[in-house]
Amino acid sequence: MDKVPMTVKGAEKLKAELENLKKVERPRIIAAIAEARAHGDLSENAEYHAAREQQSFAEGRIKEIEAKLSLAQVIDPTKLNAEGRVVFGATVVLADEETGDEVTYQIVGEDEADISGGMISVTSPIARGIIGKEEGEVVEVKVPAGIKTYEIVEVRYN
Repeated sequence: MDKVPMTVKGAEKLKAELENLKKVERPRIIAAIAEARAHGDLSENAEYHAAREQQSFAEGRIKEIEAKLSLAQVIDPTKLNAEGRVVFGATVVLADEETGDEVTYQIVGEDEADISGGMISVTSPIARGIIGKEEGEVVEVKVPAGIKTYEIVEVRYN
């Protein structure tokens, strides 16, 4: 399979979640299952079934995170020498040519994207339209609402 780009911060967040699932949640769920088993008849034991469901969810999430981390190509934008070009991990300030409004986005991996936090996926229309462009360039980006024109005001690698 192909490697999936991910920022250092995104990888650390997944590793922290994985550690929490393995060291905190898994033992808590195992204890809940043991306690529910002690109550007797498992066929009508709602606590037991709920704990088993939690265990199934947690184990599935552990496998999902491990798979994502195994495919991750962790990229540290602070170590890139992109010379003012927009690259994965860069933080970009864009000015809407029509309204003059400025927006700031960091280009991140698909799993890290959070538009309300200013993080857009590398596969999003805006990111695809500005990757490889330089500070000061005006770009046309095809978005679901039509074509938007942006000026790349600033590119940071932080």
